Amino acid sequence: MDGKGRALDNIFIERFWRTIKYEYIYLHEFNDGKALFEGLLEFIQFYNFERKHQSLLYLTPHQVFNERLPITKNSTKVNRI
Repeated sequence: MDGKGRALDNIFIERFWRTIKYEYIYLHEFNDGKALFEGLLEFIQFYNFERKHQSLLYLTPHQVFNERLPITKNSTKVNRI
C-alpha cells in the first residue's frame, strides 16, 4: 500500500469482486450461506483455471502465474522467460 487514501491500492481486488458480483452472484439464487459459499468456490476455481482474461492476452491467471509469463501493458504477445 502506498498510503492512506490511495485509490489505486485496491483496484485489483475491487475489480475481482465486481466480476464475482456481476458474473455470478447477481445471476444466481441461493437458498442459504452454504450454497453461496460452495458456488463462490466453484466460480473462483473457474475464474482462475478456465476463464480467459483479455488483459492477460487471453490466458488464464493460472497459466500466467505458473509459467511466470510477464504480461505488460500494450504487449501483443507473451514473452516467455
